[in-house]
Amino acid sequence: MKNVQPKGSHFIDGAYVEDTAGREIPCVYAATGETVATLHAATPAVVDQALASAARAQKEWAALAPVARGRVLSRAAAILRERNEELSELESIDTGKPIQETLVADAASGAEALEYYGGLTATLTGETVPLGGDFVYTIREPLGVCLGIGAWNYPTQIACWKAAPALACGNAMVFKPSEVTPLCALKLAEIFIEAGAPAGLFNVVNGYGDAAASMVTDSRVAKVSLTGSVPTGQKVYAAAAEGMRHVTMELGGKSPLIIFEDADIENAVSAAINANFYSTGQICSNGTRVFVHEAIVDEFTERLLERTRKAIIGDPLDPETQIGPMITDTQRQKVLEYIEIGKAEGAELLLGGHAPEGAGYYIEPTVFGNVTDEMRIAREEIFGPVLSILTFGDEAEVVARANDTEFGLAAGLFTKDFTRAHRVVAQLQAGTCWINEYNLTPVEAPFGGVKMSGVGRENARAAIEHYSQVKSVYVAMGDVAAAF
Repeated sequence: MKNVQPKGSHFIDGAYVEDTAGREIPCVYAATGETVATLHAATPAVVDQALASAARAQKEWAALAPVARGRVLSRAAAILRERNEELSELESIDTGKPIQETLVADAASGAEALEYYGGLTATLTGETVPLGGDFVYTIREPLGVCLGIGAWNYPTQIACWKAAPALACGNAMVFKPSEVTPLCALKLAEIFIEAGAPAGLFNVVNGYGDAAASMVTDSRVAKVSLTGSVPTGQKVYAAAAEGMRHVTMELGGKSPLIIFEDADIENAVSAAINANFYSTGQICSNGTRVFVHEAIVDEFTERLLERTRKAIIGDPLDPETQIGPMITDTQRQKVLEYIEIGKAEGAELLLGGHAPEGAGYYIEPTVFGNVTDEMRIAREEIFGPVLSILTFGDEAEVVARANDTEFGLAAGLFTKDFTRAHRVVAQLQAGTCWINEYNLTPVEAPFGGVKMSGVGRENARAAIEHYSQVKSVYVAMGDVAAAF
C-alpha cells in the first residue's frame, strides 16, 4: 500500500500545518486494522489560526467578480476529475469503501458539485421591486466564515457539497472532517489552492469533538453545516443557537422503501440492495425498512437472498470487491449488537448476521424477515448492512406505518401505477423521495430531511439560500412625508 501519511495534520492558510502537542489521531485501514497514518488533533492555537486566516481570505474572495470565483470552482472540479483514480484510492484507504464505489461516487460526485456551483456563481443576483415611483433592490451577500463538519462515510463528497455553495456565495470555509477519516479533505484543500483560491479560503482542521465545539461557538463563525447523527446534530444546533448562527443539519434516518404488488421485482431488489448494502450500509438515507406487499413478499425475498448471497466481500482496493469493511470495530460491534437484538425480538434472520473471521472490520450483508414496526431494528438507525423486511396489505396502512418514525430524511417506492406513485409520495414525511429508484442524489436536486433528520437543504439552488443573506435597499424618488 502506498504511503498516505500527510505532510501535516491540518491545511491552513494555503499550507500544511502540524502541532504534535495535539492528541494523536490514528488513521486505520479498516480492511486490516493497520494504522496507515498518524495525525494530531488541533490545539486551540491551530483552531485560531484557521479561523483568522479564513476571516481574512473571505473578504478577499468576496471582493472578486462572481465569474472569477466560478472559474476557481470549475478549475478545482477539473483537477478532481483528472486525479479521480488516486483520490479514489485514498478514499478507499480512508473509509474502507470498495474502489469500485469510490471511483464513481466520491471525488467524481464532488467534482460535479464544484462544477455546478462554479457555473451558478455569476447568476447569484438580486432583484428590483417597483413600488410606483420608489423601488427596492436586493443584494445577495455572503454570510462570512462557514464551518463544515463532516461524516466518515463520504469525506470528499461531503466536503465538496458544503464548500461548493459556500464558496460560490463568497464565503470562506473551515472544514472539520470526521476523526476516523481525516485524509481526503486535506487533498481537496490542496486542490483549491492549485485552482487559484486565496490562501485561507478553505482550511481543514482535524480533531475530535472538542475542536468542532470550540469553532461552533466562535464569534468569527457565521454558519455551521453538519452531516452526522441526530444526537450530535442536537448538540451542535443548540450550541450554534447561542450566537444566532445559520445552520444546515443533514442527520440520520430510518427510511422506508415501499414495494407495491405491481412493482418490477428485479428493479425493486436492486434498489433494496443499493439502499442497504452500498458502502456497507453506512449511508444516512438508506431505506432500511423495506415494506413489501404481502402478495409478492415471498418472491421478493427469495430473489433478494439469491442475489445478496453472490456479494463479493474483500479487500477494498480489489476492483472485484463489492462489500468492504465497516469503518471501525466499534461500529461493527454496534451492528452485531443490533443483530442480536433483532433475533431476541423475534425477527427471522434470513441471511448473514456474522462477522467473518480474519483481519478487518467486516460484517456480512444481513437480511431479517418477519420484522414488525415496534422492533428496535425497525425503529433505530443501525448504520450498517442490515435490511428489515416488513409486510403490508394496503396503501393507507403502509403510508401510516412508513411515517410512524421520528426521522424524515428519505423514502422510496416501487410501482407501475404512476397515479399511485405520486399520490403516495405526496403523503410521505421525508425530504428526499424516489419513485422506482433509490439513493441517487444528483447535485441538481435539493437533498435534506424533515422532522429529526435535519434542517435546510444541500445541493441545487436551494443551498444558495443557506449560504447567503438578502439585503433590501429602499430607494425613494420623491419627498419625505412627515406628520410635523
